[in-house]
Amino acid sequence: MANYIDQDQQWLLNCLTATLDTNQEVRSFAEESLNQASFQSGFGGALSKVAVNKDLPLGLRQISFTHSIIPVLLKQFIKKHWEEDGENFEQPIVSSEEKAHIRELLIQSLDDPHGKVCTAIGMAVASIAHYDCSENWPDLLPVLVKLISDQNNMNGVRGALRCLSLLSDDLDDMLVPALPVLFPCLHQIVSFPQIYDKSLRTKAISIVYSCTSVMGAMSAAYETETSALMIPMIKSWMGQFSALLQPPVQPDDPEDWSIRMEVLKCLNQFVQNFPVIVTPLWQTLVSSLKVYEVASIQGTVDPYLGRYDSDGTEKSLETLVIQVIARNMKELAYYTIAFMQVKEQQMIVKALAKRLSVVIGSVMSRLNANLANNKAVEVGHIKSLDNLPAATLVAAS
Repeated sequence: MANYIDQDQQWLLNCLTATLDTNQEVRSFAEESLNQASFQSGFGGALSKVAVNKDLPLGLRQISFTHSIIPVLLKQFIKKHWEEDGENFEQPIVSSEEKAHIRELLIQSLDDPHGKVCTAIGMAVASIAHYDCSENWPDLLPVLVKLISDQNNMNGVRGALRCLSLLSDDLDDMLVPALPVLFPCLHQIVSFPQIYDKSLRTKAISIVYSCTSVMGAMSAAYETETSALMIPMIKSWMGQFSALLQPPVQPDDPEDWSIRMEVLKCLNQFVQNFPVIVTPLWQTLVSSLKVYEVASIQGTVDPYLGRYDSDGTEKSLETLVIQVIARNMKELAYYTIAFMQVKEQQMIVKALAKRLSVVIGSVMSRLNANLANNKAVEVGHIKSLDNLPAATLVAAS
């Protein structure tokens, strides 16, 4: 059944539109109206219905999300009225019925085809999960896992991965029982480039990194248990990571660099927290040098500067190389110096040279300290509202 625009939604849409009006008085009145409405029962449900209503004109939805109006309102509403023990709580608290309704609306809309809308919904889900995940929303992770497993719904895969990315640092105990199911699903995404694009595969690896970080932190208190859980899963990832790092780094392919960077971050977590030997790192560093020389030494302009993915993460060769140089590189000094080559008049890579010079100093001091014992060197990480109806929001149903 179509999502019709009821009275509450229409009132909200009028207010949301008016917050972008060029007239300061109109904007201020609209903002205050929304603030007052947030204290009315049913505001959260009405706002969520606007957020997920695919029948609204696309232009209107995009305006609301592009200017972050709905995401900000949802986040503020959840922070202020969701949990009575919350630091920023203000009365009234959202009723259990309205909470359940909002959770259902949002989780069912993670497959929205419009990126900004989907991201905003994912942010709202993550905000609610901060309070509800363990006890009041036990089916959240199973629903997300089901979404990322559905190859026939790529919008759902993308939305669920975005949401998991926001959630994965904040799940703690609830994460543990989900990992044996979640990791194989993420592995499936990474393993099939013919089905999943590079951005999805990169996001899947970033979730593995976050989960491994959480488990690494838990290993301080539960070393035996976390190792027993993680090591078999880590071994299944090592072959895939090796296959991703083995081919030479290619020029003009920042998406590939992003994947490699996330892989390297994961490998560093594996080494730090679990007994895994990492060998593909060196090949990535060696093959990156040719790309660096062509772009930054032989070329007049580095074509890879200033590139970012849809989440604002930098996609640059510099970022990739810094990840590679993180640890376990016996012959690091030579290649570090090679990466410091610049034209006499070219100073745009000055920041990279400065960072790498610090690495060299650390490497050489450790080499000298350990040379006598032939030990492996471990490098430290480096409109107006005049006609607005005076409607009172009612509880969403």
